Amino acid sequence: MEFLRKIIVQIRNLWGKMAMIQRIILIGIAVAVIGGMIALFTISSAPTLVPVIDAPIRDEAAQDRIIMRINQEGVKASVSPAGIVQVSDDATAKRMRGILIREDLIPSGTDPWAIFDRDRWTITDFERNVNLRRAITQMVTDHIKAIDDVDDANVTIVSPERELFAADQDPVTASVVLTPKPGSDILGNRKKIEGIQKILKYAVQGLSDENIAIVDTNGNLLNDFEGMAAFDRLSLIEKEQKLILQQETRYRALILKSLQDIYTKDRVRDLNIKIEMDMSKRAVDTEEYFPITIKPRTPGLPYDDSQLAQSITRSTNTSVTKWEGTGLNPEGPAGVEGQTPPAFKDMQNLYGSMSQETLFKNEEINKKTTQEEKSPQIDRVTVSVNIDGKWKWKYTQKGRPAILPDGSIEREYTPVPAEDLRSSQYLIQNAIGYNAARGDAVTVQNIPVDRTNQFRDEDTAYFRDQQIRTTIFVFLSGLVLLLVGFILFRLITREFERRRRIAEELRAQREQAARDAAIASAEEGGVDVSISVEERTRMELQESVANMAKEHPEDVARLIRTWLLEE
Repeated sequence: MEFLRKIIVQIRNLWGKMAMIQRIILIGIAVAVIGGMIALFTISSAPTLVPVIDAPIRDEAAQDRIIMRINQEGVKASVSPAGIVQVSDDATAKRMRGILIREDLIPSGTDPWAIFDRDRWTITDFERNVNLRRAITQMVTDHIKAIDDVDDANVTIVSPERELFAADQDPVTASVVLTPKPGSDILGNRKKIEGIQKILKYAVQGLSDENIAIVDTNGNLLNDFEGMAAFDRLSLIEKEQKLILQQETRYRALILKSLQDIYTKDRVRDLNIKIEMDMSKRAVDTEEYFPITIKPRTPGLPYDDSQLAQSITRSTNTSVTKWEGTGLNPEGPAGVEGQTPPAFKDMQNLYGSMSQETLFKNEEINKKTTQEEKSPQIDRVTVSVNIDGKWKWKYTQKGRPAILPDGSIEREYTPVPAEDLRSSQYLIQNAIGYNAARGDAVTVQNIPVDRTNQFRDEDTAYFRDQQIRTTIFVFLSGLVLLLVGFILFRLITREFERRRRIAEELRAQREQAARDAAIASAEEGGVDVSISVEERTRMELQESVANMAKEHPEDVARLIRTWLLEE
């Protein structure tokens, strides 16, 4: 402590000897040193980000898709100014990298080898190749292990030596043994297996699908997608059935809400809907011919006065040929083959005549060619719904519910009118897009619902409520009688107490008057009257009370008022 005091004193003396400029310079240096230390600590404490893809991504749309997919996994990602997507740690980067490759979110212009880029320094080409294969194998193994559904993975990549001729070159092969996590569906999920296969193809140059074998710990081949056609068919059927169920649920909710808003939820509870859908996809080419409308139908006429024609003549060509006798057939110069066609040569030296006329017509018709691809569509919709009527209690002339001999409340049922049923049917038909041509059917019935248990509960609640009311009435009546009796008893006792007090006061007054008379007569006769101790005490007490009443009349009045209230 003494040492510190000396240092502080020296600093004060030194500070006092400094000029103002020296003090300003010293303060500036101290501020700069403190600011530099703060900046150093801030930079050193900032989190280190790991790139998901080493190559920059310039396409903003591709960046947005990658960021959104990473955010769906609950991982925070950022994009550097150079366009590189980054996450917090290396394990997360490997896991996100596997997901992006599996779902084809790596941009097409990105070099696949940039994902596995690692610098390796070797001495010889052999060691460089061996280290490269090891790095690729380890990197692929880490990526596959980073997938949530994989507990462990064993990857083997075989890269044969390069041959001079391509025909002698052996292909690159890869095998992966997967150990799934408990509860994972990766062994039956084709999309996830294809994602692992794409990771291998991106990592290993020259690797093709047919040279990749992905198996489980039991040796079952998982990437035999041709053999999984039956499984894919079952999966497709399951998805189709799920789609139909969703459609039925949507229609059911729509119809139930409409009817329950009209008839209440208690009366509309049974609604069955069945949708038959054709899930096949097929291309249809249709060619249709229509008559030509020369004159359309006149609006407002009760009959059809339109004029139709099967076709119209666009052009006509008539050809006429006439021949009589042999005619002149020039042969040309002597010694030169003639130009007469063989058909005319055969008719030489023949006599006769021929006339031929040919008519050509170009007819136009209405023709419509349609090429369409039919997607899944609804073949038939059937709906059946039951609407219950109204139940009302019957009442007696006194306004009380009518009771049957068995002790239950009598009720009256009012069915739904036929007009309301037809209106409900029209409402449902419009809601589902009713089409009679495809065989749709809508049935709305009024069948009374069995409400025995409901009525029993209502009767029990009613009688219990009546019993509780009767009990409360009897209890309150007894309480009122008890209160009236207590008030009468209190009044009677007070009256008796008042009469007893008046009698005692009268008796005391008579005794006091007798004493006063005896004392007065004794004083008049000169007789010495002796007063008992009790009498003297009572007289002194009366005298003190009288004096107190004279000195403090207000206190005495309050005391008397209190006594009266208590009485």
